[in-house]
Amino acid sequence: MSNRLFQGLIYQMKDAVNRIIGVIDDNGVVVACSELVKIGEVRATLREEIAYASEGVVSGGYTYRPIGSGSRVEYAVFVEGEDKMAEKLSAVIAVSLGNLKSFYDEKYDKNSLIKNIILDNILPSDIYIKSKELHLNTEVSRVVYLIKFQNKGDAIPFDMVLSQFPDKSKDNVISIGENDIVLVHEITQNEDTKELERFAMGLVDTLASEFYMQVSVGIGTSVENIKDLARSYKEAQVALEVGKIFDNEKAVNSYETLGIGRLIYQLPTTLCEMFLQEVFKKGSLESLDKETLATIQCFFENNLNVSETSRKLFVHRNTLVYRLEKIRKLTGLDLREFEHAITFKVALMVKKYLASKNNSAR
Repeated sequence: MSNRLFQGLIYQMKDAVNRIIGVIDDNGVVVACSELVKIGEVRATLREEIAYASEGVVSGGYTYRPIGSGSRVEYAVFVEGEDKMAEKLSAVIAVSLGNLKSFYDEKYDKNSLIKNIILDNILPSDIYIKSKELHLNTEVSRVVYLIKFQNKGDAIPFDMVLSQFPDKSKDNVISIGENDIVLVHEITQNEDTKELERFAMGLVDTLASEFYMQVSVGIGTSVENIKDLARSYKEAQVALEVGKIFDNEKAVNSYETLGIGRLIYQLPTTLCEMFLQEVFKKGSLESLDKETLATIQCFFENNLNVSETSRKLFVHRNTLVYRLEKIRKLTGLDLREFEHAITFKVALMVKKYLASKNNSAR
């Protein structure tokens, strides 16, 4: 339990109570107090007396009362005075701090459990036992968002994301690394992939406008059971990686919309190299300049429509036909034919994939 939480509430109560109030831990050390100079004092003689007391304990001009009602007393409140008012104040403050501690501990434990689930650090049988203890619904639809921060700022990524999701009962924000944050988001049955992507884009825009932070987001598939969050997390990781290779201009990538890129990402590099060698004559792909590759990309974006592509490129139709004919002679593939165009498109993606693998190996 963070002592700062206790200190914050004690400080707020200070003026209203008009007495010295504070908290000691199970070693008798003052961990929070309305008089800051007393923090760190040791009152070790009270440990055993408070540990077995169900009511208040009076000693040395103060009234003490344990926080919570567990078998092991971790903290106790103390209030200046040994009168009836001190007894009442200690009871009220103990209840307030006990509720604060319960909320904090429950929330912290829920996040710890979900973190262990997504990282596969817990046995399936233990997931249900722990979820029941923490009153965590196991049969609710959830999805994992993996948020990767691209630049560094003064604010902490975890705090930035946490500030956007005040409803802690439906959203769990978990720090996975210095720049990687996981959001486990509870969803409704009506939310489809497009809705999930819109939600992610809203987060990207907010972090950019309010914190000037650039982020990319990978989205896993929605799961109906809490034990499947590990799968959704792995899918979110794949979505980020595949998006970085094949569509690095997109800030949000969903596992369900990765298309053929997801298939290529799972292929062994040796198989990819063999495919390129079979499709292209030696050196033919490398001989294509940037202008030609831009023409090919535009041709694909316009569904192999010669007229529309020439209009977008601001070139004459005959000029485009000449370029496509040149590509056919160099590579042996006529992009005006659907099967040849599909082969060429896949080959370009395979080449991108191999290039990313070579770069990461360096």
